[in-house]
Amino acid sequence: MQTAELVALPLAERLQAMEALWDSLCRDQTQTPVIPAWHQEELNKRVAALDSGEEVATPWEDAKERIRHRAEQLVRPN
Repeated sequence: MQTAELVALPLAERLQAMEALWDSLCRDQTQTPVIPAWHQEELNKRVAALDSGEEVATPWEDAKERIRHRAEQLVRPN
């Protein structure tokens, strides 16, 4: 399937295609993903901040609720 064909699909079908592609990437153990050095450095900084107590992790349920609330505000502004 070409890019133009994907773009022409309805949103729900594009999301399904994206999920299928992502799933196939996750299952492919034949290649190690390349992580850019700057990305690895940022990850290392964030882990160090969590380990030192400088940053505190938010429980996933709280984070999802905050994201949902923000998304609703974008869809239905006050």
